[in-house]
Amino acid sequence: MKTWFLGAALLAAANPVLADGSATPVQFIDTFAKIFGEHKGERKGHAKGFCVSGSFTGNTKMQPYSNSALFSGESYPLTGRFSMAGGNPKAAENSRSPRGFAAQIKLNNGEIQHFALLSTPIFGAKDPDSFLGLLQASIPDATTGKPDLAKIAAYRKAHPDTLAQAEYLAKTAPPASYANARYFGLHSFYLSNAEGKQQAVRWQLQPLDGVKGLTDSEITAAPKDFLEQRLLAQLAKGSVKFKLQFQLAEAGDNLLDPSIAWPAERTVLDGGELQITAAGGDSCKNINFDPNVLASGISPSADPILQMRSGAYAISFGKRLSGQ
Repeated sequence: MKTWFLGAALLAAANPVLADGSATPVQFIDTFAKIFGEHKGERKGHAKGFCVSGSFTGNTKMQPYSNSALFSGESYPLTGRFSMAGGNPKAAENSRSPRGFAAQIKLNNGEIQHFALLSTPIFGAKDPDSFLGLLQASIPDATTGKPDLAKIAAYRKAHPDTLAQAEYLAKTAPPASYANARYFGLHSFYLSNAEGKQQAVRWQLQPLDGVKGLTDSEITAAPKDFLEQRLLAQLAKGSVKFKLQFQLAEAGDNLLDPSIAWPAERTVLDGGELQITAAGGDSCKNINFDPNVLASGISPSADPILQMRSGAYAISFGKRLSGQ
C-alpha cells in the first residue's frame, strides 16, 4: 500500500528549465507573481479561501472498478478548502472566475487521497506551454497596471484551446455559494481493481442542494465578501453534501487534454458522499493539496498539466511555509 506522487514533477520544481524546453513549474509561479503581485505567506494559486472539515463515505459499488480503501463503505475524516481562482487574496467574490475545492481524505490504512477540483468542466488550456503563454499574455502592462485585453484576445485566437473555459465562464453565472456549485477534477485518472484491470475516469462533485448561481444584479454589484458567511449560514441548518461521481472514459476519449470535455452521454457512477460539517480555522493551512496524492487503486494519467501541477504546488507550498 502506498500513496501515489509524481517524483518527476517534484524534481521539475527544482529545475528552471526542462530538457525539452517546455514550460516549468518555476515559470508558472513566477508568472503568477507578475500577474497578481507578491503576497507573502499566501498560496500562489487560489490565494483567497478558507478551510472546511467533514467526512467522506465511499460507495462499495465502486469496488469492481477500484480496490481502493476509499470505497470500503467506511466514513473517513476530510479536511478541505474552498477558494477563488488566481493569486489575489482579495479577489472579488462575485467575479466570473472559477471557484475551487480541494480535499484531503485520510483512510484507515494510513493512505491519503487528495481531490483538487474547479467549478468549470474544462481547463483553461490544452497543455503547460499553452497555459503559460496565456498567463504571460495576461501580465499587466507596466504603464497602465492593467492587462492588455487586445493582447489576450490575440493569444486566444491563435490558441483556440484557451477559448472553451473562457466561454463557459462568460455564459455561466458564478456560484451563489460554494455549497451550490459543481466541481470537476478536469484531469483523467485510472481506477484499478483487484485483478489489475484499469478504467480511465474523470471525477466531479454534484451538490445535493442543487446548482445555484448569482443573479445579474449580484454579478454587477460592487465587490464584497460573502462566500464564507453564506456557507456558514447553510451549515447552521445542517451539513452541506456532495455526491462524488466518476465519468467513465470510452475508446477515443482524450485522456491528456483537460481543455476538452468528454461527451455528456458517458456513463457516470456514484462514488460516495462527501459531507462538510464545519468551516473556518486553520485545519488546512499546512496542507499542500497536490492532486497527484492518491490512494492505492487510483493512479494519475500522463496528462502533462496534471504532472506539472505537483511541481508548481510544491514550490508554492515551500514559499508559503517560509513566509515568501
